[in-house]
Amino acid sequence: MSTETHKETPHIKPNGAEIAETILLPGDPLRAKFIADTYLEDVVQFNEIRGMLGFTGTFKGKRISVMGTGMGTPSMSIYSWELINVFGVKNLIRVGSAGAIQDNLNLYDIVFAMGSSTDSNYGHQFNLPGQYSITASFELLEKAKKVADNKGQHVHVGNVLSSDIFYNADPTALQKWSEMGILCAEMESAGLYLNAARAGVNALCILTISDHIFRQEQTTQEERQTAFTNMMEIALELA
Repeated sequence: MSTETHKETPHIKPNGAEIAETILLPGDPLRAKFIADTYLEDVVQFNEIRGMLGFTGTFKGKRISVMGTGMGTPSMSIYSWELINVFGVKNLIRVGSAGAIQDNLNLYDIVFAMGSSTDSNYGHQFNLPGQYSITASFELLEKAKKVADNKGQHVHVGNVLSSDIFYNADPTALQKWSEMGILCAEMESAGLYLNAARAGVNALCILTISDHIFRQEQTTQEERQTAFTNMMEIALELA
């Protein structure tokens, strides 16, 4: 368990509440509340700063936290950096939505982001003399795949796009990524994976397909908040 909950940052103020070493990170803070209310027992709220709700409870006897991160690499990077470097979190599991850009993906399919390609410049700060391959923790990825197999859940495992851009002025951009085998597009995994790699901790991004960009199919906001239960249950079993 994390022993650093007496500390606080400008964005996380636990007021003495525990933050567990394993945390689920949805983008939407209301989804974090849904997970806590639906799956966790003995729940304590550890954050409400800026409306970014965070909770700690137990799932099958294990202490687990869940907290929203907001949208995009900058927001994810702030919260994940603080959770890792100030509060001692060791396993960070993003549970989010993504837009499919391959024909074999459909609404509600689950994707494990083995790799995270990106158009973000977040990694520039590390001054690496080349291009860094941004990848998930194999430890978490391997365990997650076993959990999915045991639950009879088919999942896609591969490379995703972690983009800074939601409304792209270049209408051909996603097609180019699709031609490189990228499964889907989201906005947070690159920052999470880079922070985790630098600190030597584990991170994995588990995604549910909320829309298919090329087919113009999409789920509703209400469905995104509450209906992605298969992804949530895999993440909880993994944790």
